[in-house]
Amino acid sequence: MGCCQSFFFRVTASQEKAYLHQAQNHHPSQPANGKDPASAASSGLRGFIEFSLADLKAATNNFSPEFIVSESGEKAPNVVYKGRLQNQDNRTWIAVKKFTKLAWPDPKQFADEALGVGKLKHKRLANLIGYCCDGDERLLVAEYMPNDTLAKHLFHWENQTIEWALRLRVALYIAEALDYCSSEGRPLYHDLNAYRVLFDENGDPRLSCFGLMKNSRDGKSYSTNLAYTPPEYLRNGRVTPESVIFSFGTVLLDLLSGKHIPPSHALDMIRGKNILLLMDSHLEGNFSTEEATVVFDLASECLQYEPRERPNTKDLVATLAPLQNKPDVPSYVMLGIPKHEEAPPTPQHPLSPMGDACSRMDLTAIHQILVMTHYKDDEGTNEVIEL
Repeated sequence: MGCCQSFFFRVTASQEKAYLHQAQNHHPSQPANGKDPASAASSGLRGFIEFSLADLKAATNNFSPEFIVSESGEKAPNVVYKGRLQNQDNRTWIAVKKFTKLAWPDPKQFADEALGVGKLKHKRLANLIGYCCDGDERLLVAEYMPNDTLAKHLFHWENQTIEWALRLRVALYIAEALDYCSSEGRPLYHDLNAYRVLFDENGDPRLSCFGLMKNSRDGKSYSTNLAYTPPEYLRNGRVTPESVIFSFGTVLLDLLSGKHIPPSHALDMIRGKNILLLMDSHLEGNFSTEEATVVFDLASECLQYEPRERPNTKDLVATLAPLQNKPDVPSYVMLGIPKHEEAPPTPQHPLSPMGDACSRMDLTAIHQILVMTHYKDDEGTNEVIEL
């Protein structure tokens, strides 16, 4: 195995399944196991997996180009593949991000960083479930989100655009994800944009965990489009919690307008009270002007030039939570996708009469079965040993 082998440990398939269940059902306001956030995060690490390179090659058909996830937002050479684990009863789908050695020349640094991100477990995140560090290979493994990115649904949709209520839900869920990460001591998110927002099997929006990894040597924390880059990052090249808020503001603009609008242009229109001109025409007026105004005002606060004038993550959640106008409508309905059905349980073979009696520890029934089958022990008696 690779040079990172000592940093993590392997788990069984059943442990992995239990881990995934825990991550998907972790409520934002309820730490896992009822413990404090720090100990809850540590306990979640029990499910963090050290994958072998052979496992990931098999899952991705030897990293076939056909398995590259389109619209992932990742730039070469950091590519994301979808894959399917072959050693699982339910053949779990995964997302695999492949780095070059140049990105993480120090294997221990890569392992430590993956460890930190792996501690985060939340239903608003596409959680990191493992890693692989074998020779020159550096790979991260996360939960696979099968229903594309926010960018795909906003900018490149084929069937229907995202309705207003779901856009508000996206904004809230991503704010909750950022607030959770901040509360767990990892407030920095690199290059937050519409490609980093993914939709799971139920149509619920989640934030990709890959943006939580520190900037690598062969990539930048922000895209090359300077119009969407926090001004302080242009000055010092450092990601701060405030710069993450700025990027969240650009995502709000995407949700409102349905297209990329430079923040400076959007702010000019907001100041000029031309909010309706910014709204996505594909919504065809099916939105609340009052709600849109609140979101635009929040975006304006996030995009302030001075970092100290921007809101924090708790402010984001507090502003967006009251706007949710279809809380009982499932996301898959609003996204226009079929309902996700759980895989049927594996059929169980019925127990034999003896097996049933043993499962109930019914000594009388066991004795009767032995008598009927003319069972004799070594001494020729029909005695049954007490269980």
